[in-house]
Amino acid sequence: MDRDTRNAAIGALWVLILFGIAAYYLPTVMLAVGRVSTILAAAIAAVFMVAIFVVFWLRGRSQRKRGK
Repeated sequence: MDRDTRNAAIGALWVLILFGIAAYYLPTVMLAVGRVSTILAAAIAAVFMVAIFVVFWLRGRSQRKRGK
């Protein structure tokens, strides 16, 4: 495993860990926020889902700039 591959694997691991932790606590956060506003709870879920795609979109842009 060369340096670039190792760094990509470590980066992917961090993304999986962070989004996994966020997904684990998302229902609890949504229930707590839902007591205040159901629209706000839905917005939190939507932001979480969009954030996943934004991370991968940014990764793709970064890879394209490097020419890989």
